[in-house]
Amino acid sequence: MQFENVYIPYGCYWSSPFSKWQGSYANLEPIPFAAEVAVRALKERDLPPSVFDGCCLGWTVPSKHSFYGGPWVAGLIGLTDVPAPILSQACATGVRCIIYSAYEVQSENSETFLAVTADKCSNGPHTYYPRPDGQGGTGVAEDWVMDNFGFDPFGRKPMFVTAENVAKEAGIERKIQEEVTLMRYEAYQNQLKDDRAFQKRYMITPLEIKDRRGRKVLKTVETDEGIFPTTAEGLARLKPVMEGGTVTFGTQTFPADGNAGMVVTTREKAKEYSKDLNIEIQVIAHAQARVKKAHMPAANAPAVRTVLERAGIGPKDIKAITSHTPFAVNDVHLSKEIGFDLKEMNRYSCSLIWGHPQGPTGMRGVIELIEELAIIGGGYGLFTGCAAGDTAGSMIIKVSVS
Repeated sequence: MQFENVYIPYGCYWSSPFSKWQGSYANLEPIPFAAEVAVRALKERDLPPSVFDGCCLGWTVPSKHSFYGGPWVAGLIGLTDVPAPILSQACATGVRCIIYSAYEVQSENSETFLAVTADKCSNGPHTYYPRPDGQGGTGVAEDWVMDNFGFDPFGRKPMFVTAENVAKEAGIERKIQEEVTLMRYEAYQNQLKDDRAFQKRYMITPLEIKDRRGRKVLKTVETDEGIFPTTAEGLARLKPVMEGGTVTFGTQTFPADGNAGMVVTTREKAKEYSKDLNIEIQVIAHAQARVKKAHMPAANAPAVRTVLERAGIGPKDIKAITSHTPFAVNDVHLSKEIGFDLKEMNRYSCSLIWGHPQGPTGMRGVIELIEELAIIGGGYGLFTGCAAGDTAGSMIIKVSVS
């Protein structure tokens, strides 16, 4: 899909810091938490709820009352007369929410759309499915997070095996995976320079974490939690997750908690809401792909080829790339297939280092892509990310700086 007159007002997006699972957000309800962060973000950006005529919520892990998630989060934000559907596409949920917003704007169903994403991998629900015909009437149980990370019912493999399959097929050795992981860890330090100047361009911080009554402040979160100090020596000492394999816990991301939000609108309204009239952000194109069973990281390449074709540009036209990188294998495979320089991808790091709270992951990646392009003077930017079910979603934006 190619878009026309679909824009993101500069600065009208945000992310909470991400926190490793069982960290500071572990006991928070993700949807009210996302609404709380969104209310603060909109206030800081001088955007009253009245400007929105559309909203959606992206989540992948059920939580209390998430059956009502979309209308609930919209209502908590103050959009009490706005319908808000729920979107869920595993790791691609964040991008799916942005693209859904773009469709709504381009079709003129909405003029100014708010996309909110929220997930919590911590304390994932334990689901019981009744089976009256089971032995003694016993039902079937599922740990929503752990069981689904560990098994794709169609591909019949855990997620890490998809990375091993792609590594074997593409000849991606352990050494290059560790080199990329170290590269991405070092790139994350760019977010922390000058008192976290890059993060402060979009991140809602500090966040006060309160008790269930909302009275006592238990902790203040300034930045991402769970960033693991990474060295070449430390990576080399780790054993592969699978005997005889190449993927270790050091070369894959970790489950996390967090939320993010973004405003999508027309060019005219983007100029009205932008925090810097010299920066214009246009949504150009979107594409998806699916590859053979249990080869999830390989799905990025065909999605990228398609989105480049739809945008009418080539790989050399791309000035910045961010990606959802559940495994270092992802970036190596994409580099091999498309020809991107590994050192030029994810210059401010990616989910491999700052974690993976599912729904918000891709949206944060797009936000960081926007800010990187703003810093370097604009151009075309590419985001891509694979998702459960051997799928991937890619999108291209264009940032113009005058």
